[in-house]
Amino acid sequence: MNLTTASQENIEFMIEAVKRKLQLVNSGLIQGDDYTVDQYEDIKDLYEMVMKMPGFSVRDMESIVSELGSLKKK
Repeated sequence: MNLTTASQENIEFMIEAVKRKLQLVNSGLIQGDDYTVDQYEDIKDLYEMVMKMPGFSVRDMESIVSELGSLKKK
């Protein structure tokens, strides 16, 4: 997947990848269409950080989910 282009499809791909990596139990609360292309760079930065992390503490997961929540379109 080429993530250099800001698109809704790429946002949905990154959100799904983050949810899988975090193994979220209630992942239905976070959907790719909750985000706009305006937030693309922030989502991409978060995605890249999560993909580099080998594991997550509870605090890490809470912070990541909180950040995703703050990026949701209003």
